[in-house]
Formats: sequence, structure tokens, C-alpha cells
Amino acid sequence: MKDLTLRYIATCLQEASLLKSPLSSQENTWTLHDASRRISHCLIDSRKLHSPQDTLFFALRTASNDGHKFVSELYQRGVRAFVVMENPATWASFDQADFLVVEDTLQALQALSACVRKACQAPLLVIAGSNGKTIVKEWIWQLLRQEVQITRSPGSFNSQIGVPLSLLELDDETQLAIIEAGISRKGEMEKLARIIHPNIGLLTNIGSPHQENFASWQEKMQEKCRLFEACETIIYCADQVEVDAEMKRLFPAERLLAWSSKDFSPALLAAFPFDDEASLQNVGHALAFCRFFMPQLSEEALIEKLARIEPAPMRLELKEGKNACVLINDTYNADVQALALALDFQAGRDAAKHLSRSLILSDIYQSGKDAAQLYGELAEMISHYKISRFVGIGPALCQYADAFPAGSRFFLSTEDFLASDITESFSQELVLIKGSRRFGFERITEALALKTHQTRLEVNLDAIVHNYRYFRSLLKASTKMIAMVKAEAYGLGAVEISRTLQSQGCDAVAVAVVDEGIRLRQAGISIPILVMNPDISVLPLCYEYHLEPEIYSFALLRAFLECGQRLGIRQYPIHLKLDTGMHRLGFTQADIPALLALLQSQKTLMLSSVFTHLAGSDEACFDDYTTLQWQAFDAMSSQIRAAFPYAIDRHILNSAGIERFTQWQCERVRLGIGLYGISPVNQQALMQVASFKTQILQLHHYAKGESIGYSRRAYLERDSVVATIPVGYADGFLRRNKGGEVLVNGHRARLLGNICMDACMVDVTDIPDVKEGDAVVLFGDSLSISQVAERLDTIPYEILTSVSQRVKRVYFHE
Repeated sequence: MKDLTLRYIATCLQEASLLKSPLSSQENTWTLHDASRRISHCLIDSRKLHSPQDTLFFALRTASNDGHKFVSELYQRGVRAFVVMENPATWASFDQADFLVVEDTLQALQALSACVRKACQAPLLVIAGSNGKTIVKEWIWQLLRQEVQITRSPGSFNSQIGVPLSLLELDDETQLAIIEAGISRKGEMEKLARIIHPNIGLLTNIGSPHQENFASWQEKMQEKCRLFEACETIIYCADQVEVDAEMKRLFPAERLLAWSSKDFSPALLAAFPFDDEASLQNVGHALAFCRFFMPQLSEEALIEKLARIEPAPMRLELKEGKNACVLINDTYNADVQALALALDFQAGRDAAKHLSRSLILSDIYQSGKDAAQLYGELAEMISHYKISRFVGIGPALCQYADAFPAGSRFFLSTEDFLASDITESFSQELVLIKGSRRFGFERITEALALKTHQTRLEVNLDAIVHNYRYFRSLLKASTKMIAMVKAEAYGLGAVEISRTLQSQGCDAVAVAVVDEGIRLRQAGISIPILVMNPDISVLPLCYEYHLEPEIYSFALLRAFLECGQRLGIRQYPIHLKLDTGMHRLGFTQADIPALLALLQSQKTLMLSSVFTHLAGSDEACFDDYTTLQWQAFDAMSSQIRAAFPYAIDRHILNSAGIERFTQWQCERVRLGIGLYGISPVNQQALMQVASFKTQILQLHHYAKGESIGYSRRAYLERDSVVATIPVGYADGFLRRNKGGEVLVNGHRARLLGNICMDACMVDVTDIPDVKEGDAVVLFGDSLSISQVAERLDTIPYEILTSVSQRVKRVYFHE
């Protein structure tokens, strides 16, 4: 998006007759605090805020949410420009903010995008159709990206909201715009046509999705074609006989560009790496457009480009399940075509050779088919793919249960399924879980992947809040806090810890790898998530789940930039890591000129922050070195910040740094081990967060001289009572604990012999009234993590993160 002034935006809305009082114009004198404010980002989702100083927030109202609820939060996070429908007096205390009050915020978003579109002189291709819009768009981009500067819809932004957001990405460098447009009911396409103003149209096909909202196939065809009424050229496939006839009836022949599969040579099609019918049709649309738009491209050039074309990503995810099951998690959507693809995937899994196939499926909506016909076809698919166990969830599947194989199970809702005993019956099965988002099938995946163990790790969320507030009290109000929740929040469970931090107003959390960030997003964590060690192979998932990566090398930077360009991303936030003395990862001073040149040459990425790691901030003997690190960071970050027109945050302080060097807090800090109750400076100020507990499994009386455990490394020096407890090194109770202590009913008791994989033995001879089932504490309030770490000659990080995932996490508030 090119920079717009708030004055320009207000003018656009006023000319569209959407702007309400108190805003008025008299000789360009506006009742705005900052009419010249530059706006570079239009935001509708508060979770995706990354540059508050130049963001305009549209408070949209939808069936499921109201953006006005987030105005206060966004103001606190630095946003100062809002488009709202409510009286600004609601936020009277926000005296630094500008509010543009409109009749309808969605219409305002569309009106602004229409102004941006009119100002763009580049040709615009609009793609409509029931299927294939996104992949045709992406393949055109792949084929022409080297010849022309293309701005295109991100992902599948093709709705009444997605289209205007796509149009706002147009800028002066755009040489070709490609916009998707989708509809589900009558009247929607006319609204989109008014803001898109396309020069060229492309119709992929007219299929069954959303058919129930139209009286006939022809009615839906006519509605989609409203988008093409102003187009000079309209591209479609003449092999679709009904489409061909209708297009010739609707439009003059001189505006139509019909293509056929016969138009492409065998050599051209042979270079294309996919041979399924849908892909061949989609690439035909892409090739037809390329030949029209750039006729100078030779067939040899197209053959070379086709050979490198890439498919759309799959959303299927494999997970380990209970009872030797493997789960295929596909809870993104449910339609017949996607189900067939998922069943193909299931059938082709090597791991499935010794597993029976199972399917858990929700009702399918908007198929365009009669319900009896639809569920009859689904029953045939289940038979064809040799599904051994079928579970249907939803009213429609219950109604048509008779169409499915004997032994199938049906439930009205996901809640009914989870309340039944069926979740415990899955064993040695390859389970495909596929459902519409509204059914919340992620709960089924969680239930089938659930692991239980009587040993537990108790997490005091009140202690998390206490520790967070302690470190917050050491900082300026304007300093942002990034909380480290990597490695499952140091072993304590990242989801619950992040939810707690989010409720406390934490500015961001940070994870180590992309998978950790995805789990947080899927759990509803909406604040920014930084990824400290992103893997090049999964960079597209950063964009998909809006995860902000740490960039520490040119290879990673180029890979993430290339990925963003492929996806049509603009100004995506990244965090630049500098090496000032840790000598682990990061850019050095010598890298800065080349780094700046690369970053300034693109618009896909923007620097949200630059940071570095301190090597010894927790030890006074390293203070001189820490000072040198600060001086190097100050110089390098200043050089980088001076090279860009927007604000870039800095952060250097970790937990010990916050306590010992608060003068260097900059705009952000990173809170790590201190959040979890460990401090080298002021341990008394913090609360213990975690307690590792189990219970006595069995008691035995053994005579003096008996050996205990593997390798007979311990011999009893007296007649003893020995307790076996169900925790071992597979649970993260390290073998080095041999000879250490635990607490039994509050009394210290010595460990006997080697720690086993799943158990260990304890001398409880001196514990009064001891019995099976009594509580055992491995570390906790009276046996701190720091004490255990010191005895094992390690650090608290290792103790916490060693607790395995088979240990159940229990969260509580006092």
C-alpha cells in the first residue's frame, strides 16, 4: 500500500457520502489532530498490528465480532487513526486519536479501495469462477513475475472484505494487478465491480459451490459475469460448452477471448508437471492470459517456466495419536472435492499399510446438490476408499445415516461425540479428521492425541502473573514486553501461559520454531508471535499464521523475501538479529551495507525491530563485556534505523538485563526465565511457578544388604521401607538425580539406585504414616528448581525443559 494522508482518506469518504459529523471541511481545514498523518497500513484485525504509528483501523462489524471492541486496546498499543460507526465520545479520553465516523465501516473500506484503484493506471485482471481462482492467479504470477511487476490478492482474499484489502496493495510500481472476486449470493458481484474497475476478466468455471443461493446455474453465471461488464477482454475456456454458449449470449464477440486445450502444443503441456484434469484446466487459463498479455513470450520461454511451476500447498497435517493411531488433521474445511483429495492422501500414506482407515466427517454445506444425492455420493466414496470405520457428525449426516455402511456411528454435534465413549475405542487406525470450521474438529484431534500420565507438572498461573508484573514494574510504561514461551514455555505449556500473558496485556510472545507458533495461533493467541529460529523449509507457514520471524542471515532473509513475493505480501514484519558478541547467530557490522541495500530494494518485508543477545548479563564479572555489547548494538541499530523512514524498535535486555541494566531497555525487552520464577538478582521478589509431582505407586519392606534397581548400584545399609514412584528419565527426571532427594508428605527422602525409564525408588523408612498414594514432590515450593539445578551442576532451564510431554500439565489459580 502506498502512503496516504489522513486528509486524503477523509476526502475519499466524504466524496462517497459516508462521512458523518463532526468532521467538516472548510478550505481544506479539517477537524483532525493530524490531517497530514501518513497511513501505510489499513487494519481490520487487531491481532495483525505491527506498525501502529502509520495504521488506520477499520472497526468492522460482522456476524461473529465487532471491531469497536478493540479500539481501546489498539489505542494503548499506539494506533492513532480509526474509522468507526460509533460516536467518538465513547473514547473521549483518547485525546491523541483521530476518529473518522462513517455510516458503515465496510462501505468505507470499499470506498477507500475504489479511490486507490482509480488512481492506479496499471491494467487490472479480475478472476472469477467457482473453483481455481487462487491457483490460476498464482500460476499467472509464477509465469510472468520476471517480466512484469505484479500486485495480486494475498492468499484467497476474494470477498467483500478481501477484495478492498487487495486493492489497497496497489501502488505506483504496479504494472499488472490480479484480483480475485468471489460471491455466494445475488447482488455481491455488482458491489465488487464498482470498486475493482477491471480491464481484463477471466472466468475459471461455474461449478456447484454456493449453488443453493441461486435459482439456477444460469442465474449464478449471470451474476458472476456482472464483474466483466466493463472489461475490454474476457478470457474463458470454450471447451466448457455451456459456458461458451452463455458467454456468447452475454457479451459481443470482439470482447471474448476463448481458448481450448487444442491451442497448446504437446511440447508445452508435456513440460507441465501435473496431469490431473483440474490442474490442466487451471494452467490453460494461465497460459491463455500470458499469451494475451505478453504475446512476445516465446513457447520455449513458457516451456521453461512451466517446468518450474509449483502446486498450491496442502493443509493436511499428520499427528501421532493414542493407541498406535496416526491422525490426519484436516479441519480447515469440508467439501466433496477437498474430501476426495484428503482420502487420496490417506490412501497413499506408507504408514497406513498396517493400519485400518477411519474417517470422521462433518456435514457438508453449500455443495449445490440435493442432500440425498450428496450423502449418497459420500457413502460411495467411503466404500471406494475402503474406509473401515466411519463417524458422521452433524444433523444432515444423522438424517441420512441409512445411506452409509453398517456399523457407522453418527452424532448430532462435536460435543456429543466427545461426550461418548468412542474416543477411547480408536486403536491402530489411520484416522482422517475432516470437518467444516464451524464444528470445531480441532477438539477431536486434541482428544485423540491426548496423553495421560499420573505424574503431573502443576503450574501456578497466579505466579506467572506476579512475576510478569514484577518485571513490568521495572520498566517505563511505553516499553513493550516480549515474553519467551519457546520450548512449550520452558516446559510448562505454551498455550495456557500465553493465554495468561495475553490477558495481562503482554505485547508479544516469542517461540523457537514455527510449529510452536502455529499451535498458539490455533489456540486463539492473537498478540504478535515472534519465531526465533525459523526453518527455511516452513517459511510459508509464517505468512499463513502471521508469525514474525527472527532473521539472522542473508540466506534466511532471501528465502523469506522470495516466499513473501510469491505470496504477494507487502510490508510484513520481521525482526533483525545482530551479533554483538554472543557469536551464535546474527548479522555483523561488516554485513550492514549489503543488508541495507537488500532491504531497501524491496517492499515485501519491513523491519519491526532489531535486537541482539547479551552473553553474560546475569554475572557482574562480565559487565565490561556487556557494556561493549551495548555500545556495538547502539551503533549498529542506529545505522539501520537511519536508513528507513519508519520507526524500528530495538531490544537487547533479557530477564537479568531488565533487573541489572534497565537504562538500556530501549523500546522492547525480552522476558524469559524470570517469568518462570528464576532470578540471579532478586529471587525473593519472584514466585515459584512449577511443581513436579507424583505419588507412591507401591511400598516394600526390604532387609539390610538387599540391592535396589538396575546394575545393583545401591545396597541397603539397614532394614528399610522402599517406595516405588512412577517417574523416570522418560518423564524428564534425569538419571543424574541418582542419590538426590525428593519430598514425601513434606519430608525429604533419598533416592535409591539408578533412575529407571519410567520409575525410581525412594527410601521412606523415616517418613511417618507413609502409604501408597501419598504425594511426592520432585521440585516445588520447598525444593526449588534452583536447588535441584545446583545439585546437578546444571541450570534451571534444563530442569524445566526436561519434563517430557507425556507428563500431564495441570494449571490452577490460588
